[in-house]
Amino acid sequence: MSNKEIINSLKKSTLTLLESPLNQEEIEKELNEIHLHFQRVTEITGFDNKIEHLAAVPSAKGKALGLNHAAQCLLDYKRTVKFLKAVVLAIKEKQKKHPKETIHFFYAGCGPYAPFICLIAPLFTPEEIQFTLLEINKASIQSAKKLIKSLDLTDYVQEFYLADAVTFKVPEANKFHILFSETLDALLYRESYVPILYNLLPQFNKDVTLIPENVLINMSLSNNTKANSDLSEHKMGNILDVRQVIASHEGKQHTPIQLPDKKIDFTSLNMSAYKSMLLDTQVHVYNDIWLNRNESSLTLPLEMTLEQPFLNNAIIFTYQIEPDIELKCKLE
Repeated sequence: MSNKEIINSLKKSTLTLLESPLNQEEIEKELNEIHLHFQRVTEITGFDNKIEHLAAVPSAKGKALGLNHAAQCLLDYKRTVKFLKAVVLAIKEKQKKHPKETIHFFYAGCGPYAPFICLIAPLFTPEEIQFTLLEINKASIQSAKKLIKSLDLTDYVQEFYLADAVTFKVPEANKFHILFSETLDALLYRESYVPILYNLLPQFNKDVTLIPENVLINMSLSNNTKANSDLSEHKMGNILDVRQVIASHEGKQHTPIQLPDKKIDFTSLNMSAYKSMLLDTQVHVYNDIWLNRNESSLTLPLEMTLEQPFLNNAIIFTYQIEPDIELKCKLE
């Protein structure tokens, strides 16, 4: 395949993925072909056993995915498609609000494939959109540069930054229309989505569009033993609403060591009726686009068996940012 044929093939695959609806087989076919193109150029498959490709990269708070895991995110099929649709929709909506302006897109954590420039830029002109890329992993940014150059997309990139998104100060932050940060994991464990938002969001203007818009961690009780059953689940509400806690921190200088505790009271419930507790990560991508339970590796529920007789009156959740990023809980 010539370079021009590869570029046309990628554009065609992207347009196909943006069509709705597609079945899972069609989605996998298109993304597998895209992945094949990307790995040929970068020589990063996402599945090799090189130590330097496997290791996570420490940031000021939390860790960034290693090269392999970052590459594999492309093959989290429903997640990639929903993020693609969200980004294109957001760009078009910004174009309506800001006619004749270049839309400036800040991409925090582009990984080795930078898919949300490589797939989206060809749908627009460099006069319509400009990307600024930030990445903590030197090998990832080198790979992304190589891929972007091979696809003749360098005119779309205003700047590459090799830096930590948790501490980075954004030059000319007010010019950006969209902030994109896909730096998260299930239950917001280990990765730096929360501290990145604490650092970056206040730097941008209040009209900036954030993708994903928000992440919720929800709790429910179930009398089933399988987490994929919706039967007889009792919804207990949010344990964590990221945008809500960040908004409540507005005006403060430093990222907190931990977020406020969330207490769930059991005293009004017949706890003997329940066999397990489920924690769900729900990702609000953009507008009416959501990633729900089991649609992605991000949204696989955590199921915890409730030993009977269950004698505790409440559970208290604490989202810790230092020394490690994790959700902790204790019964009382």
